[in-house]
Amino acid sequence: MLKTVRVFLLCLVAVACSPVVQKAGDGVQAPQLLAERFVTADGYSLPLRVWKAPEERAVVIAVHGFNDYSNAFTFPASWWQGRGISTYAYDQRGFGETLNRGIWAGEDLLTRDLAAVVTAVRRDHPEKPVFLLGESMGGAVVMTAVTGEAFPDVDGIILSAPAVWGWQALNPLYKVSLWVAAHLLPGVTATGQGLGIQASDNIPMLRGLGADPLFIKETRFDAMYGVVGLMDRAYDVAAELEPDILVLYGANDEVIPRHPVEDVVARLPEGADVVLYEQGWHLLLRDLQAEVVWRDIESWIASRTLPSGKRVATLPLFPDD
Repeated sequence: MLKTVRVFLLCLVAVACSPVVQKAGDGVQAPQLLAERFVTADGYSLPLRVWKAPEERAVVIAVHGFNDYSNAFTFPASWWQGRGISTYAYDQRGFGETLNRGIWAGEDLLTRDLAAVVTAVRRDHPEKPVFLLGESMGGAVVMTAVTGEAFPDVDGIILSAPAVWGWQALNPLYKVSLWVAAHLLPGVTATGQGLGIQASDNIPMLRGLGADPLFIKETRFDAMYGVVGLMDRAYDVAAELEPDILVLYGANDEVIPRHPVEDVVARLPEGADVVLYEQGWHLLLRDLQAEVVWRDIESWIASRTLPSGKRVATLPLFPDD
């Protein structure tokens, strides 16, 4: 009897402390693509960075990773700008300079915002091809969004170290621990210090992120819970993606394990391009060899070619393991 009471009380606590997820605003309006922000249909303001190419050949809509923000694309976007590619990058809800920073926005709002941005950019660039670029969690948002209903057409998707490490890839202890933490201590935060995980070989860049007040260093447990659910969804929809697809992954990636990435690659439609960078880490667009990646993306957008020549022909990605 006493054990039953304890279980019942624990359930009550879990319900009372469920994960916090942002809700859509009450406003209803036409979305607006402005110079420095995108205003959604519910009136939410997403800070926006735009690098317009003077002789535009194509447009990239860039979606940043977990705890990051649109500043992540400054260097590649500036490089592409001089080569005829315009880039739009926005802060997703809960990140960067948005309201409620650190509070998980949920899959529906994240994917809805991306669809609205694509529609607005397409309207402003009706004659240009539009590509989606998702880095890490941004890749999961892209994968989930484009496989949803009535998503606007794009000319290709580029997934840089896509975050597909969902519930299916977590061991039972991690699953239980994260569920308990997210439901009993949703607002408690944790850092990645002590895990021994390195995101890039570009140490000055990593130090810059550590000093950047807009880069989230302490993550709420319920936000972690939310992003794992999003990654799980992205893993599940891999087979539903349609060409053209470019997947980029670094052999030294310590953030997203290789095995779920291999599983996703194996289920991609025929003709998808996959590149393994032997010197690459998780933040491929900001690694020391980042220009190699920038050049591959530019060339793939223009002609579906890869100057690095690192296209993967067979699986697994690491046959010698």
